[in-house]
Amino acid sequence: MSKLVQYTVDGAVARLTLDSPHNRNALSTALVEQLHEGFAGAAAEPGVRVVVLGHTGGTFCAGADLSEAAGRDPGDVAVDRAREMTKLLRTILELPLPVIGAIDGHVRAGGLGLVGACDLVVAGSNSTFALTEARIGVAPSIISLTLLPKMTARSAGRYFVTGEKFGAAEAAAIGLITVAADDVSAAVAALTGEIAKGSPQGLATSKALTTASILRSFDEHAEDLTQQSARLFVSDEAREGMMAFLQKRPPGWTTV
Repeated sequence: MSKLVQYTVDGAVARLTLDSPHNRNALSTALVEQLHEGFAGAAAEPGVRVVVLGHTGGTFCAGADLSEAAGRDPGDVAVDRAREMTKLLRTILELPLPVIGAIDGHVRAGGLGLVGACDLVVAGSNSTFALTEARIGVAPSIISLTLLPKMTARSAGRYFVTGEKFGAAEAAAIGLITVAADDVSAAVAALTGEIAKGSPQGLATSKALTTASILRSFDEHAEDLTQQSARLFVSDEAREGMMAFLQKRPPGWTTV
């Protein structure tokens, strides 16, 4: 299996770097599996106090890898993908280490779920964000579990339905990210330096206080949202939307 997530440790900092340029770091099954391995490895390192989740190339994460649906039963794909995403987001939330998202590129659809799950997020001037699900006939079902607690209600009401792109300054203003920075590396280094002063017990317990309500929402809503995601994915509109996306053409419902 090719290496899609690079894993390194430097002192108190473990780094997971999405490195799948051929599909813009889309959330393929293999990439998700390697992320799980990386998070588990970081948690097992005695000296590690913080994880930095970064990326190579101009895209942090493009969301689901739609090409993997080819040749499989759409219903099975939909349920499997929703469960994979739920498990990955929960892994980040439950990790006893703070996770910092280090973004200097584009983030789309399911990639924003990762952003919402991170404890802190630094984004640079090259960053753009967009929730494009409605444009292909689906919705940000599972990732709403991490996005709605972070974004303001008004911003969620806007960006969930418009699919508009917005930059790092707007992302910071609406609570999606922590810091909009000119120098992402420097800003991340400053944060990791502060976090490294914490004890393992202190960091794990402090993080758990901030994620407890989100995890309760997972327990209450994740299964219903999984089923919702699956129903949308196999609908006629979604099939048309995904084919249009892959064929780089407007979907049939477009009127403008």
